[in-house]
Amino acid sequence: MYRRNFIGSAGLVAASLAAGLDFAQSAAGQSPDRKELNELGPQGLALAERVGLWDLTETRWIKPGAEPETSVGLVAERFMMGSLLQEVIRPANDALRQSVKRTDLLTFDRVEARWQYVSFDTRDPVGLMPAWSTNAGDGKTIELDFFPIAAWNDGGSAGTLMRMRQVTRIDGTDADTKDQYFTLADGLGSEWLGHRYSYKRRV
Repeated sequence: MYRRNFIGSAGLVAASLAAGLDFAQSAAGQSPDRKELNELGPQGLALAERVGLWDLTETRWIKPGAEPETSVGLVAERFMMGSLLQEVIRPANDALRQSVKRTDLLTFDRVEARWQYVSFDTRDPVGLMPAWSTNAGDGKTIELDFFPIAAWNDGGSAGTLMRMRQVTRIDGTDADTKDQYFTLADGLGSEWLGHRYSYKRRV
């Protein structure tokens, strides 16, 4: 009986190894496709065209109807990291990036056929902010919906749940606009333009 069990187990192992070999061969046959999907593609090539140094003007509206608050003296430095476009916002004179204010990563996932994004701002206690699009867009606009975040408020450390969407417009070869719209979870459903990044290419 032990011999029969051993032979049966050995047969099962051999069958598993054969199946694993078939899978490996099949995966190897698919490698070129996976490699191709990891290349830039049309959307990634369009991202690569935004590489460079950009002068940045920031405008904020802290609540609906608030007066705008404008900040200047910042630049956005953009470079490609594989298929991702990374943007670093820093003071114009901070070439060593010692006082980075904000960074984000944007890529087009060719498997999901949608944009993926994550940002982090050192000026606000909101942590990592991931977002996704629902489609590939029209080549001129990228619209992203963020995972809900708990926004800091002046009344204390407890956050207020907030929804956010971001619309980036390609205004030409040397200009972009990134608008962020906010909706507080207060039952009113009122959305307002809370933050605008206006870019002009420097180099």
